[in-house]
Amino acid sequence: MINNNDNESSKPEFVQTVLGKINPSDVGPTTTHEHILIDFLCMFNPPSEASERFKAFQPVTMENLGWVRYDHFRNQDNLLLADEDVAVQELLLFKGHGGNTIIDATTIGIGRDPFALSRIARLTGINIVMGAGYYTGPVHPDNMDKKTVDQIAEEITNEIKIGVGDSGIKCGIIGEIGCSWPLTSNEEKVLKASAIAQSQTGASILIHPGRNEQSPFEILNILSKSGADLSRVVMGHIERTIQDSKTLLDLAKLGTYLEYDLFGWESSYYPLSHLDMVSDGARIDFIQYLIENGLSKRIVTGQDVFCKSRLTKYGGHGYHHIMENIIPRMIEKNISKTDIQDIIVNNPTEILTIKNN
Repeated sequence: MINNNDNESSKPEFVQTVLGKINPSDVGPTTTHEHILIDFLCMFNPPSEASERFKAFQPVTMENLGWVRYDHFRNQDNLLLADEDVAVQELLLFKGHGGNTIIDATTIGIGRDPFALSRIARLTGINIVMGAGYYTGPVHPDNMDKKTVDQIAEEITNEIKIGVGDSGIKCGIIGEIGCSWPLTSNEEKVLKASAIAQSQTGASILIHPGRNEQSPFEILNILSKSGADLSRVVMGHIERTIQDSKTLLDLAKLGTYLEYDLFGWESSYYPLSHLDMVSDGARIDFIQYLIENGLSKRIVTGQDVFCKSRLTKYGGHGYHHIMENIIPRMIEKNISKTDIQDIIVNNPTEILTIKNN
C-alpha cells in the first residue's frame, strides 16, 4: 500500500482508497457501484392503504421479505444500512469469493460515513473507494441555491485531495453524482462542478442518471461543454435507463463507460419508472451485445446494494453475487475470460487510477 503522505510526484499513478493510496495493480476484481452504509430514507414511499401501511414500519423479517422485495422503497427499515458488524460480514463474503475492491457510491445527502468505511476496510482487508460530491436534488443541503459552480468544484476537489470535512479520509472517485429527470438547476451546477473537479484531480466521474433514456445524453452534453473527459465518465444504472439497442450504441459512441450495476434485482417491477426492470439474464445479454460491438473495454458491473433485502443476512444475494453467480453464467454464455477480466478487473482499475496532472 502507498501511504497518503507519500510524495505524489514519485507515484504518478495511484488509486485512492479510504485507507490511503494503493498501486493500480492491487485493485483486482471490483464491483463499481455499491452502498456499504447508507441512509436512503429519502426514497421511503409507504402505501396509503391502511391494510398495507402498517407493513411499511415493520422491521424486515422473513415473514414480510417477499412484500419488501417487490418494492424496496415501501419499507422504512429496509432503507437504512447502518450496522458496521453486518457490513463486515457481508463484505467478507465478497472477499471470500475473490472480490478485492468496492466503490462505495454514497455521496452527500444519503449518509456517507468516511470513518466507518475506514474501520470496515481495516477489518475486511477490502479496498474501499469512497465517492465525492452530491446525490440528487431532494437531498441537497438547504444552502445549495446559494452555492456557485466554482464553490462546489472546490468542495469536490478538496474531498479528493484533502479529505471529507476534517476527517483526512479522501475520496477516490467523483460520484455517484445524482441527476433527476428533468434535471434541476442545482444538479446541473453539480455536474459542471464535477467536470472542473475532474480536471483538477484526475478522478473519474460516476453518474446516477435520471429515469429517462435521454438523461445520459443530456448529462454527457453538460459535462463535455464543461470540459470533462467523457472517457473517464461512468454512466450508472444503464439497464433501468436504456433498453433500446440502437440508443445504447449511440450512447457508447460518446466514449463513456456503461455500468450494469443492478445485478441481483430480479423483480421486473420497478416502482420509479414506466420501464420494467430487466433480469440478470437480460443484463448479461446486453453486455454480450456490447462486447459483440467491440465495447468490452467500456463495461463495468455492480449490484447497487442499498437496502437490507439485498443483503445475505436478509435473504438477498449480497455483494458477492457477481463473483459467485454472474461470472459463471457469463462463461456459460460464451463470454470469454479475457472480456470478463476487462469488465471485472481492467476497466475498473482504469477508472480508479488517478494520474497526476
